[in-house]
Amino acid sequence: MERAVAGAGRPGPAGGEEPGRSTADAGEWDQGDPAASESGTAGQVTDIVIITGMSGAGRSTAAKTLEDLDWFVIDNLPPGLLPTMINLARRAKGALPRIAAVVDVRSRAFSSDLQSAITELANRGVRPRVVFMEAADDTLVRRFESVRRPHPLQEDGRVVDGIAAERELLRAVRGEADLVLDTSALNVHELRARLQDFFGAGSAVLPRVSIVSFGYKYGLPVDADLVADCRFLPNPRWITELAPLTGQDPQVREYVLSQLGAAEFLDAYLAALRVILAGYERQGKRFVTLAIGCTGGKHRSVAMAEQIAGRLAETTGLGIQLVHRDLGRE
Repeated sequence: MERAVAGAGRPGPAGGEEPGRSTADAGEWDQGDPAASESGTAGQVTDIVIITGMSGAGRSTAAKTLEDLDWFVIDNLPPGLLPTMINLARRAKGALPRIAAVVDVRSRAFSSDLQSAITELANRGVRPRVVFMEAADDTLVRRFESVRRPHPLQEDGRVVDGIAAERELLRAVRGEADLVLDTSALNVHELRARLQDFFGAGSAVLPRVSIVSFGYKYGLPVDADLVADCRFLPNPRWITELAPLTGQDPQVREYVLSQLGAAEFLDAYLAALRVILAGYERQGKRFVTLAIGCTGGKHRSVAMAEQIAGRLAETTGLGIQLVHRDLGRE
């Protein structure tokens, strides 16, 4: 049974709740009604988030979650109107300290207009955070088919054709995003929990770090900024008494950490992370995802991820989120 830490969840099991199909299916994930709610305390506009990404990946769920967290949310805003929106918010005399705008391919000249708008805001001293909602192609196809609606870019083709066209259109935007959030293995409730962890505490100054253990046989996490490989350590799977346990059990943890090279790896990796995270902070990167992998994501990567999360939390003061992506899949 997989345990997700700090508000993140595990994939719905076969026969159970499927990603994006609990309370609203793909309509909940991507359509949503335009939402706007004024809230906040007096002061300047201090936080601006742009939500974009793949259709069906959860933009509207993200918007509704931020609205519940007292953000002022605007859906389907043309990118060229972002500077105007910020000007109007400033005239509100502190009534709108936190603003989120959902921007998607329904807007014409999407990519170039969005980059131009972000550049214009930067010239005015405003640094918005860009959140890119991502999901695997098969997950997106399933979500669209579950609600029997076409992809906005498929035209006379198939859903997969629209997804491919959208990926190409959004390639540059994804590469520049502050946070890429993969929703493939999350249902609606789990996605909301992840977003609440990221945005529920107000404006973060230091980077927020997500540490994800995973199994290479299930594929790399698509939203990882850095990937570390623990397969150089002996696999507890071949130890009879350890095989049924996980990296969260003391016996497995002690076995993994006692292996030759384990302590040296932890010390060297943490030293490198401190340099990297300090650089990310100087560059204004607000979200960082660290992926720690082994073969199945059950023993070595879990034990190492928990060690890294604990030591980072103790020594850096950063906000740490720990997720065991593939725990329970074997």
